[in-house]
Amino acid sequence: MGTFDEVYDRSMADPEGFWGEAAGAIHWDTPPERVLDDSNPPFYRWFRGGRLNTCFNALDRWVDGGDGVDEVRADQPALIHDSPVTGTVTTYTYRELRDLVARFAGALADLGVGVGDRVVVYMPMVPEAAVAMLACARLGAVHSVVFGGFAPHELAIRIDDARPKVIVSASCGIEGSKVIEYKPLLDRALDLAGSSAPEHCVILQRPQAEATLLEGRDHAWADLVAAAEPHPCVPVEATDPLYVLYTSGTTGKPKGVVRDNGGHAVALRWSMANVYGVAPGEVFWAASDVGWVVGHSYIVYAPLLSGCTTVMYEGKPVGTPDPGAFWRVAAQHDVSVLFTAPTALRAIKKEDAGGAHLAGHDLSGLRALFLAGERTDPDTYEWAVELLGIPVIDHWWQTETGWAVAANCLGIEALPVKAGSPTRPVPGYRVEILDELGAEVEPGRDGSIAVRLPLPPGSLPTLWNDDKRFVSSYLSTYEGYYLTGDGGRVDDDGYLFVMGRIDDVINVAGHRLSTGAMEEVLATHPAVAECAVIGVADELKGQMPLGLVVLKNGVEVDDEALEKELVQLVRDEIGAVASFKRAVVVARLPKTRSGKVLRATMRAIADGRDFAVPSTIDDPAVLDEIGAALDHA
Repeated sequence: MGTFDEVYDRSMADPEGFWGEAAGAIHWDTPPERVLDDSNPPFYRWFRGGRLNTCFNALDRWVDGGDGVDEVRADQPALIHDSPVTGTVTTYTYRELRDLVARFAGALADLGVGVGDRVVVYMPMVPEAAVAMLACARLGAVHSVVFGGFAPHELAIRIDDARPKVIVSASCGIEGSKVIEYKPLLDRALDLAGSSAPEHCVILQRPQAEATLLEGRDHAWADLVAAAEPHPCVPVEATDPLYVLYTSGTTGKPKGVVRDNGGHAVALRWSMANVYGVAPGEVFWAASDVGWVVGHSYIVYAPLLSGCTTVMYEGKPVGTPDPGAFWRVAAQHDVSVLFTAPTALRAIKKEDAGGAHLAGHDLSGLRALFLAGERTDPDTYEWAVELLGIPVIDHWWQTETGWAVAANCLGIEALPVKAGSPTRPVPGYRVEILDELGAEVEPGRDGSIAVRLPLPPGSLPTLWNDDKRFVSSYLSTYEGYYLTGDGGRVDDDGYLFVMGRIDDVINVAGHRLSTGAMEEVLATHPAVAECAVIGVADELKGQMPLGLVVLKNGVEVDDEALEKELVQLVRDEIGAVASFKRAVVVARLPKTRSGKVLRATMRAIADGRDFAVPSTIDDPAVLDEIGAALDHA
């Protein structure tokens, strides 16, 4: 295949030939007429004219064989569900999973779901979540998974935007030792959604907390499936949407990232072999949640598209039952490659820095650990390398890209590692560091990380029902480039260093959350005149939100009591996933003369970093006030 440089250079010089060749690993009902349709920039589309079914490529072809399948895998494990919170491990072969998905697709079809219809999936980490996603793909419907930890208000916003025909949910989720009933949250969200709410909800009843179903609207999963007939795969256009996944926007209104069928299948299949170095038949574990892009790409789709066995884990890195949980799962299921977030490693390190809980677990089959979701700090990287004695690979990507922008591609050529860097851009991505005028800066200088268009297959082609916002959010800052929203630099060897967000979206334990949405919630408190939420550095979670609130004139409150009320407000409206725990009362916020709040400057103050006083600041004295307030808090 060649060295990394040779593969990368070919992807740049001949993208159509490169990705056309990669598309040969996918079954097409109708081959594409064009590999890259560049007739309407910046709306580039991959594999125009091709028709396929993603579920067929993920399941049926491995059961039935044919068309490039070297080995039938009907009886190979496809999905292992490991749930320490329920004390169960359940394995599904490719045939068993295909049959479950086909039957649930029939159940959805009986509720009127067809090509292009949306289905919202609001579920915990149970096999049925993957079944629901794949069943939508089988029908040509569009799924939109919402993380189970989101509060009714946030769920309602997504329902209103997606306008689903059906919602698939469960009676409860289990977070550590705590059972969280989902049905009351769902019912409240449906009330808030009003006319956007669908006619049908499918509820998976779990024994830990069964839900009361509403006659006419709510259907028990088991009853629907028992009455349904298996549904065949429905081929769709390569450019048709497979799913919509909402990511936080700086305005507080989520952005619906669209993923198409053709480019998605090609890119993820290619990435498994070339980025992760995983072969068909091997076990791959992405320790994430299907509510996030990692769960979409590398719990559900990529491993199955590649004929691998995927692990779905319903538990935590610590506490279910101890900090050896990850090592137990990897050893028990003979995991070849593990993918998780640095936050998980920091949690394990915090409780078991010496690695005592690694003892007794045979990890001889584990050959690589991949990290993503936030920057991997050198200390965590070095701890993991010393503990495991295997390559630890930091790689960087986003909800929008769907797969890695920069990585050490183990399936092509393992490059030397530099702690703090996700190595080099992956084939298909031309990454450049630009200054404020759009000029590329020299190596070593910081700037905005941008990717030259067209983005490779698998990346977002647009936002759901919002081409205008797609352009304004990502493509308008630098003509001909996708703006990642992250800042960083490239060194003399071409290694990328990602230093953090340049907008007001913060990254909490790999979860991108809108500070704007939190500010909207804080502003509803009757004592608050104005507020700002910033992300401050946190050793465990990377960033944590910190609220700074200015009280209305004449209002007298107890600061501790106010903080508790504000924390509860955010928890009620956004959810525990926001990890909002601190709110500090300040006399005023630092602003520019035009009234823009200087969040970046406040982040520097909170983190104890040096900063230059902005030339546009209205009154520099306010910075000392902010510093004093934070020190006092």
